[in-house]
Amino acid sequence: MTAFPFALYDAFSDRVFGGSQAAVITAAGPIDRAQRQNIAREIGMPATAFVDEIGDGWIVVQFISTVMELPMCGHGTICLCTHLLESGLLKLDEMGSRGVELRLPSTSARVELSRRDDSRFRVMLDIAPPLFEPPPPHIGTLLTLLGLDAGALDAELPLETARGDFIHLVVPLSGLAPMRAINPDFNKMVEFCNANGIETIAVFCREVENSENMIHLRDFCPAVGVSESAAAGTTNAALSSYLVRHGLLPTQQDRIELNAEQGLELGRPSSIQSIVTLDNGAISRLQVGGVATKVFDGQVYL
Repeated sequence: MTAFPFALYDAFSDRVFGGSQAAVITAAGPIDRAQRQNIAREIGMPATAFVDEIGDGWIVVQFISTVMELPMCGHGTICLCTHLLESGLLKLDEMGSRGVELRLPSTSARVELSRRDDSRFRVMLDIAPPLFEPPPPHIGTLLTLLGLDAGALDAELPLETARGDFIHLVVPLSGLAPMRAINPDFNKMVEFCNANGIETIAVFCREVENSENMIHLRDFCPAVGVSESAAAGTTNAALSSYLVRHGLLPTQQDRIELNAEQGLELGRPSSIQSIVTLDNGAISRLQVGGVATKVFDGQVYL
């Protein structure tokens, strides 16, 4: 029997029992693909990061949910990098920052690490802006699956599909009242997503509970193994691009920082930061991130 160290973190939260959970297993190279899926299912978190190797400025990692390998995972990246920094497997430079490259099975990504004034580690992941397409047909069916009617939609904004690391259906609602009234049918939502090539349903509104935030978000992901995500980095990156696309951010600026709130309906409040860098009004760089908090650690025995 071999023991593999692991830790569980809450991402996008500066306190325990908030944000979105991910487990991190270091020295995972000897664990084969089938066993990784078994471990991820046994741990039961939205994502588990399996670290195969750490080099000078790079990390070889694989993210797996309870049902599938994930091409990328924003909240998993926050947990992964925070754990490596806290355990001394990664170190910041003398200026208190550094960049690393995530090397995943089918892609790679840049991550910027730094230390905040309160000594917490801040992790910012670069994400390619998504491509936008018209929404799938049968939107009335989707609203029924959410327990809403057409009056819940924001009349000023369109539904759109954002195609990036994940495929998100962006659904703008008129305010917090319909957000709180959502009553999802998850089984039929999986059928809808599979039939239309959708992986997450990102429902948001511009009315917020905390005035420091710009949007309020609920992200339904049953097609990839999570009924509702308490915090989703890739989804927030897609929504930042959507806001730029529809003129809801001041595109005359070169750099925009915005906060989003998520997870409140789940009792797991989250704060997600996005940084949008613009060149002549077009997105030249898109980052999303925040902090993570360790909940517990231990060992997995195989």
